[in-house]
Amino acid sequence: MANLTTLFWIIGTCFAGGALSLIFAFLFLRKANATILTNMVSLAVGTLLGAVFLEILPHALELSSDFHLTTLTVLIGILIFFVLEKLLIWRHCHGSHCENHSPDVHFERNKKGSFVLIGDLFHNFIDGSLIASAFLFDIRLGLVTSLAIFAHEIPQEMGNISILVESGFKKSKAILFNLIASMAMVVGAILAYYLIDSVSELLPLLLAFAASSMIYVAVSDLIPGLHKKTQPNESIMQVVMIVIGVSIIYIIHLYLH
Repeated sequence: MANLTTLFWIIGTCFAGGALSLIFAFLFLRKANATILTNMVSLAVGTLLGAVFLEILPHALELSSDFHLTTLTVLIGILIFFVLEKLLIWRHCHGSHCENHSPDVHFERNKKGSFVLIGDLFHNFIDGSLIASAFLFDIRLGLVTSLAIFAHEIPQEMGNISILVESGFKKSKAILFNLIASMAMVVGAILAYYLIDSVSELLPLLLAFAASSMIYVAVSDLIPGLHKKTQPNESIMQVVMIVIGVSIIYIIHLYLH
């Protein structure tokens, strides 16, 4: 019965987190405009990089028995996403005249949205594994861990939603994909619950790979887009929103530890 109670807490918490993300995303999208979207992309950069360097990588290194293997996994992950992006570009250009590499705005936007979805699915899957691990240790620890995860997940998901809309997704589809990505947390939690021994051994490498996807999205796709806004007031606001994003994660980090 205790195990079933724990599983109930795990699934219920993950569903609640997904619902909260959807509610906040819906409230945000009702008032979305170009300026808000740019600000939320900047916020996403801050939360992504903050989550990577303040939470995910330190956690991965603490759990890992091989420091170099963990950092190598981050590097390999970045290279994998680079190659994957190249393959997407090659597939898009193959058989047509792309020698001049003229930019295709629609394709670039869809590509950005696709990478965000991949990274978000994997990140939520890992979050679900972390939540399940905490609940299996102690229900109170599970609740505290879930609160910390959802606290940084909500602004990050809001940023992801803004990226999807900017990438050309309709608002209704952006909400739907956000909900689907949130449900990956439930899948990760259930798998971790039943396969906790195997997951615990792979968790440092899975965290490192998740970090690599978030770094790649932030540095390769999001930041270059922000550089297209050259007005001083726009640039200042971008920096402010990035700092706010990092600060949110840092505050959660302080309370978590």
